[in-house]
Parts: sequence; structure tokens; C-alpha cells
Amino acid sequence: MSAQLFVVATPIGHLDDMTFRAIDTLKSVSIIAAEDTRTSAQLLKHFNISTPLTACHDHNESNKIDMLVQRLLKGENMALISDAGTPLISDPGFKLVRAAQEHGIRVIPVPGACAAIAALSSVGLPSDRFSFEGFLSSKASQRLLQLEKLKDETQTLIFYEAPHRILESVKNMAEVFGADRPVGFAREITKTFETIRKMTLGELVQFIESDHNQQKGEIVLVVGGATQEKDMEQEKLDQLLTRLLQDLSVKAASQLAADLTGIKKKVAYQRALELTAQ
Repeated sequence: MSAQLFVVATPIGHLDDMTFRAIDTLKSVSIIAAEDTRTSAQLLKHFNISTPLTACHDHNESNKIDMLVQRLLKGENMALISDAGTPLISDPGFKLVRAAQEHGIRVIPVPGACAAIAALSSVGLPSDRFSFEGFLSSKASQRLLQLEKLKDETQTLIFYEAPHRILESVKNMAEVFGADRPVGFAREITKTFETIRKMTLGELVQFIESDHNQQKGEIVLVVGGATQEKDMEQEKLDQLLTRLLQDLSVKAASQLAADLTGIKKKVAYQRALELTAQ
């Protein structure tokens, strides 16, 4: 009779984020498939878990699937973990989970930490609709093409990025999405030097350039969608017009707003009329 495959989330930094269920599961299974056995061995040691480890990573997953599935089919419960966070989220494990499903093996999630969701929950950008894009290409030309395809998407976009590419990637985003697009910058979540900031892409370029420490560690970028950028511009225009209309006529207020923002006077005038009618 086949056993069960548990997909177990582990901490992304702070070890206290390990759940009781995750600990119990890792202690109870026959074997743990880990992205890096050296990294995972330290985690298991901390929680006094003596379950055997076997490596399952991008370079060997395809070759190990048959062996792992056979062990499951023989009745050995197994856990799948990554170096940190939830397996399969820009980490190995998809092929093993798919193979288990194809063989009728029950796959059970053991939820826990995930850097993408942690960042989304804390940067103050809309979370009702979002798209996880993982890592962008390491090649600048391909990265720009990827961003061009995403620039008109209206949902919030979530990216992971390597520290040595973060500055160039953010510059590319500012170039394609516009320097005024809102972005959440989450670095080293739950760790000692955790940094969570919300600003524009243009401001983020300056922030990273001015502090080399921001080019270290694990980084998540949460970028506002295209319509959110337009909504922000509309909100700023409304705030400006509302203030000007306290002292000026509709015509004068709309002319000054157009001069200050660069929008067409006709657009500012129409919006000023709408605001006065409210």
C-alpha cells in the first residue's frame, strides 16, 4: 500500500516560525527529500529530528523520482522540504509531486513560511489579485522582454531576485514600468537585518545605490499593477485640485494643476468640475 508525501514548509529565517505540525511530520516520516542536505541537516539538528535525509534538487530530481516513488509505493511516508520556505515556490519538488500524483500517492501540504506571501502581506500594496513571477532572467535582454510582457498587467506582481542582480533588475523595471510605479522592497524577511520599504521604482534605485547593504541577502520585490499606478496619479491630481479649489476658481485651479503636473488643461478642468460637483 502506498504511503503519503508531505510537502513541508520550513522557516525562511527565524527558526521560531517552524510549526509544531512541521516538526511532528518530519519526525514521523521514514525519509526526508531535501534541496540541500547540508542546510537541512542544521535545521533538523536544531529541532532534534533524526530522520534520514536524501538530496532532491534541480540537478538530480529527474533521476531520483523513480526511486523516491518506489519507496512511497512500498509504504514509506516521505517529506519534501526546500532550503527555506515552501517547496516548489521557485524551488525544486514539482516533478516529484507530479509523479506522486500520477501514481495515486496522496500529497499532503504542511503550510508555513513563504517569502512571497510574507512580503505581499507587509508592503501595503493591493493583495486581492497578484501574480508570482519568480526570478527574472539573468540576461538583461531577456529580462527586458519579460518585463515588457508584464508592464500592462493590472494585478500586483511579485518577484524574487538575487542580490548581485537586484540593482540592474530594479533599473530595468523603472525603465519599462516607469520610475513612478509603486514597489515594495522586502529583504532578509524574519532575519536580523530585515528591511521592508514601500516607495517608487525610481526611489528604490536610489535607495539601493546609496546603501550597498541593500544588495545582500534574500530579496522579494512586490510591484504595483499598471492600473494601480494610474489610480495613484489620479489620487495625486485630486489632492492637488482639491487644495487649489479652496482658493482659486475652477479655471485658475485647473490651469495651475496642468502647469504643475504636465497633464492637459482640458483633463484637469474636467476633473475640477467633477470635484466641485461632489
